[in-house]
Amino acid sequence: MELKQLQAFMAVVEEGTISAAAKRLHMAQPPLSCQMKSLEEELGTPLFWRGARHITLTPAGQALYKRAQQMQRLSETAKQEVAALRGKVQGTLRIGTVSSSSARLLPYVRAFHAQYPEIRFELEEGNTYELLDLLRRDLIEIAVVRTPFHMDGMQCRFLEAEPMVAAARPGWFAGESTLSVKALASWPLIVYRRFENLIASVCQEAGFEPDLFYKTQDARTSLLWADAGLGVALVPQSAMAIIPGGLLFRPIAEESLYTRIAAIAKQTRTLSEPAEAFLAAFGACS
Repeated sequence: MELKQLQAFMAVVEEGTISAAAKRLHMAQPPLSCQMKSLEEELGTPLFWRGARHITLTPAGQALYKRAQQMQRLSETAKQEVAALRGKVQGTLRIGTVSSSSARLLPYVRAFHAQYPEIRFELEEGNTYELLDLLRRDLIEIAVVRTPFHMDGMQCRFLEAEPMVAAARPGWFAGESTLSVKALASWPLIVYRRFENLIASVCQEAGFEPDLFYKTQDARTSLLWADAGLGVALVPQSAMAIIPGGLLFRPIAEESLYTRIAAIAKQTRTLSEPAEAFLAAFGACS
């Protein structure tokens, strides 16, 4: 099984038909069909269910497609690292980010692009746990995540700490510019699932059980629900820039709810030159 064969397989999956994949690959349809048949024979199992108009993947095909994507990414990363050793900085830098980091990340991306204009970005969005998994499997070089997370085996560079803020439509807040934790007792709360225990603990220490109305996986969803008037979203301050509109924000005066954005990489991995430069652009090393 060769990488080119897997790339052809990926094209068939992504285009949905052999003929469309052949056009994408600039080759005739019969040789491509033969490649797919040969791949199935080598693996000893069908990869496609062939319909009249399009193909669908068998369970074996789905598993192979997932691994083929990983192998393609690893191949491109290897090429990039070798090119960097030759002093030629080019290729694709794969970064994973949590949604709440977007506003803080953009200035570093702009500065990096000015220094390395030939580098292209491939972005993976997910929660912190998903990104740590991608990092450990070498499918991304850098993850931009938010504390808290397990730092074992990682080199980390942090931005300054930022408060948690309450976000809601006009009418939810009075005239105060900063909120105490006790103020949260009055509202249905929309919270990050990964911050659920932390927020609940802080509220309990303040003497009440919070009304955790909705638990989300990302800041964007939290803010959209708050913008719909369904409650008060609790998000890191930098997430305020994710969606424009009529939301009001109030910092929460509680240091234990402060978080930090971090750019992290595996300590055991030799990073490409662009990844090293990008990591160095962040704050002081932990």
